[in-house]
Amino acid sequence: MFRSLAIRAGLLCFAVTSVATVASAQLKLAVINVQKAMLDSEELKKLSAEEEAKFKPRTEELNKLQADLQSLQQQLQSNKLTPQAQADLQIQLQRKQRDAQRLSDDLQQEFDRDRQDILGKSSQKMQEVIKKLAEEGGYDIILDVSQALYFKPAMDITAQALAAYNKAYPVK
Repeated sequence: MFRSLAIRAGLLCFAVTSVATVASAQLKLAVINVQKAMLDSEELKKLSAEEEAKFKPRTEELNKLQADLQSLQQQLQSNKLTPQAQADLQIQLQRKQRDAQRLSDDLQQEFDRDRQDILGKSSQKMQEVIKKLAEEGGYDIILDVSQALYFKPAMDITAQALAAYNKAYPVK
């Protein structure tokens, strides 16, 4: 009884393995590093440079505020001030800290919002490019490298996707 059960299990494993081998032989797979392809695209590089230029004045303002804060803290620690001057300086320090925190928060929120908008649009464009590559290359499945534990380098189509993206969405 036990022996026949073991034989049946062995035959079942053999049948499943041979079916899986035939099915996998028919699939054409590719792997892509979507994040790298998007970040290396000419369009995203240009948009990143524009964003950096857009936020540069406010970033410099924040850096100046932080330098002022350091200066005020050094003055407070010098112990050369009268109690009244020390209290005035403490109020000024708190006000500048509050201003710096607000500016930093506003800057971060606006930067994050812009970045998400840019990446969202770029991601949609990249999905279109990947779909077109799949159709042209006859791929059944294209996986992101983050989903693959191992793949042969020949399966990587990241460079092709980047070239197709730059061709489809040239920088103006």
